[in-house]
Amino acid sequence: MNGKNLRMPARRLATVATATALAVGPAALAAAGPAYATGDEGRASAVVLRTGLDVSLLNKTVNVPLAVSLNEVQAPESAEKSTLTAQLNGVDGGKPFSVLSAEVASAKATVADGKAEGYTNLAHAKVHVPGLPLLSLIEVGQVTSKATCEAGKTPTASSNLLGDVTVLGKKVTLTAGGTTKVEVPGVGDVRLDYSRTENTSRTAAATALELKVSVNPLKLNVADVQGTLTLAEATCETPDAPAQEADPSVDPSADPGTGSGGDVKPQGDSAEDGLAETGGSSMTPYIAGGAVALLLAGGGAVALARRGRS
Repeated sequence: MNGKNLRMPARRLATVATATALAVGPAALAAAGPAYATGDEGRASAVVLRTGLDVSLLNKTVNVPLAVSLNEVQAPESAEKSTLTAQLNGVDGGKPFSVLSAEVASAKATVADGKAEGYTNLAHAKVHVPGLPLLSLIEVGQVTSKATCEAGKTPTASSNLLGDVTVLGKKVTLTAGGTTKVEVPGVGDVRLDYSRTENTSRTAAATALELKVSVNPLKLNVADVQGTLTLAEATCETPDAPAQEADPSVDPSADPGTGSGGDVKPQGDSAEDGLAETGGSSMTPYIAGGAVALLLAGGGAVALARRGRS
């Protein structure tokens, strides 16, 4: 009676111990593996045209905000746009009014491989505002802006201008980082900032042209335009540095000063080769753990059986 009742729990104990050892083995190794943080993946943006203008019509009896963004893109997800015109409805007698026309008007923002970059290209462009249907506010040959933020490197931003710039019918000469003011009697005045760049340890921004506009043709108050206008802007924010993964072929506990070049063997030996040389494989720790559990449980069962017979 006692022997039979004691042997059954002992067998169960051995079975439970074995299952526990085999289950805990892989879980423990998984928990001990390296963990990598995703971190900030970075950001980038680009825009061809952005306006923040207040348009007053008919002696300021009608106010129409002129807020237009052409080809504005943002990343982390890569994006690109190349629309060539921007229009505003309801200003020119209810007809669509063309704010910008260009042969090239593209904006691109990308974030990939530890690098964020915004880029804008505008070529052969004309910008118009209400009240000046025949006279361009500004005409440019080509302007580009680029902002690059790469992990481990200093962010950079730059703008380039090619060809002539004409403001309210006048050709002007611009200086990078400087301000130019153009006044046209009976029309208005425009203040231009060319190639404005800003840099920090993690961000960069470049604006090819920023215009402060004040236009009221012949002071008739038919169309009074006040505000700012931006051409070719690009920004970026540096991504976090990518995590460095450990080389699985390198034993961190090994002494780098021991051994010789002749002892190095090709990686990726087959499981059969490993067993032939060492007598074990990747499953050896789990089998050994189960064997130890069985041995302990068996020893306990024998001891209990002997005690029951005595």
